[in-house]
Amino acid sequence: MGRDTLSRDTVSAEVDVLIVGAGPTGLYAAYYAGFRGLSAALVDSLPEPGGQVTAMYPEKRIFDVAGFPEIRGRDLISGLVEQADRYEPTYLLGRYATELSVGSEGLLVGTGDGATVRAGAMLITAGIGEFTPRPLPAGDGWLDRGVVHFVPEIAEHHGRDVVVVGGGDSAFDWALALHPVANSVTLVHRRARFRAQAGLVHEAERLGVPLITSAEVAEIRGDEHRVREVELELSEGDTQVLSAQTVVAALGFTAALGPIEEWGLDLDKRSIKVDTTMRTNRERIYAAGDVASYPGKVKLIATGFGEAATAVNNIAVELDPSARLFPGHSTNAD
Repeated sequence: MGRDTLSRDTVSAEVDVLIVGAGPTGLYAAYYAGFRGLSAALVDSLPEPGGQVTAMYPEKRIFDVAGFPEIRGRDLISGLVEQADRYEPTYLLGRYATELSVGSEGLLVGTGDGATVRAGAMLITAGIGEFTPRPLPAGDGWLDRGVVHFVPEIAEHHGRDVVVVGGGDSAFDWALALHPVANSVTLVHRRARFRAQAGLVHEAERLGVPLITSAEVAEIRGDEHRVREVELELSEGDTQVLSAQTVVAALGFTAALGPIEEWGLDLDKRSIKVDTTMRTNRERIYAAGDVASYPGKVKLIATGFGEAATAVNNIAVELDPSARLFPGHSTNAD
């Protein structure tokens, strides 16, 4: 489908490959595009690269990336950015890919803020799509004044009293990451049982992190600058007041492909169907990583890396039929 409302007079970038999504798969695709001699731009709705890893679990240890017995999310993204930067990709962060127009000149993609990117091909690495944090009802009006959904910089909370609201893995990840630097960390969950992995719960208990269950945040109080305290409503009808300069609302999120759903792609719920080359049903549009769907798909970061390389190699041939599908090993590049 696509729309023809994009102005060719507002092109802000012109590249061989536009990568929609700057998570691990997208960053590796940017590196591999450079390795293939293709210019690349990455567009992402988040203000910094890394996708869900940066936004949701930068401090979490990841155990299933080949070559690393374990690696922090933040360190993985840092390494991927350094690897991609060797070929100087263009970053268009804090923007949404909204409009698509396909023509004889290639693809034109509008980013929602009036800019347009012209590309020879597109690789969608959007993960689970645009994700929106579930709000904390009592936190209305307190965002940017102490209530946060993600904690990209742990050190910013040094010496603060922190209340983490939620009972899943993310809530415990934040509590465990903040525990060494904060003055205090308390986790509050509205149910008696947690959804988080038992190992995370046991580690929080071992460290002495207070876990308050069957409780909800009734009110957040503070001044015009920052949260100062949180009032909890307990199951017995009692209340409890906690000192807090940071409240982490880790209540999960909703996800959707957003405008991508209107681009005429063959979809499988929130995934995009691809063939063995990672190509979609539309010419010059490919997908890789968690957003890509095919029989037997296994959603792992490691899988996304391989799919990114497969997609970029096939894009290289589609853009230049004289190019070789397999370019040789990177160890022979220098």
